[in-house]
Amino acid sequence: MSVKKEANGRRSVQVEFEVPGTPEEVWQALATGPGISAWFVPTEVEERDGKAVAVTYHFGPGMDIRSKVTAYDRPHLFAQEGDGMTPGAPPIATEWSIEARAGGICVVRFVHSLFASTDDWDNQLESAAGGWAGFLNILRIYLKHFSGQRSAIMQVTTPIASTEAEAWETLTAALEVKGVSVGQRWKTPAGVSPLSGVVELATENPYDALLRLDKPGPGIAALGAVTYPSGDRVVAMNLYMYGDQAAATVARETPRWQAWFQERFPMPAELK
Repeated sequence: MSVKKEANGRRSVQVEFEVPGTPEEVWQALATGPGISAWFVPTEVEERDGKAVAVTYHFGPGMDIRSKVTAYDRPHLFAQEGDGMTPGAPPIATEWSIEARAGGICVVRFVHSLFASTDDWDNQLESAAGGWAGFLNILRIYLKHFSGQRSAIMQVTTPIASTEAEAWETLTAALEVKGVSVGQRWKTPAGVSPLSGVVELATENPYDALLRLDKPGPGIAALGAVTYPSGDRVVAMNLYMYGDQAAATVARETPRWQAWFQERFPMPAELK
């Protein structure tokens, strides 16, 4: 995903992709708090006079990012601007545009941009855009199978001392995801909190897997191993659960999976 550079200093990366649904259904997923929370991270959208004015993303304890809404044209355009990714970084702007196509499909164009006079922030801009790729795949699955349903999310992230590759080997082997192909059914082995469903995505560049679940209820499990721009390495699992029992399922499963990850990925000595 290359950075486009303009004479006025604007630098941007963009991607276009197709998703199932009407413009209004896609808008609900991209521009409302419940919709964004159903495929990304817990999110609140502040409204005034029927329009969104600010968005707050909750990435984890002490990791809230707030953006101001800069464009709101329902159901076609939603744009916002927030703080940069690291201290001193220029503000980041994000724009979503939605265009209807035949056959119940919409084309979404996603643009990430900032203004800078040097190339110093280009890698972080590319990294941020690359980080969205996995979430956009979750968005597609959500819109195809769970659009508009009540949702709840479990987020488990554990620091690792090993490399991404070693952690991914440990994680996928323990869950018996390793070697399972897209489209195949899968379930966790005995002794692990039960998950089962169909593999929707499995890659090793980046280290990602998406599993559409029917147990412990309808949902999506997102597995990953990643190195942040800061150099910190983590393994993670998000569970996106849907339906009337979503919140109860997340409340039950969260402590189980936190304990499971802590057992298999002991905290690095330097973080104790």
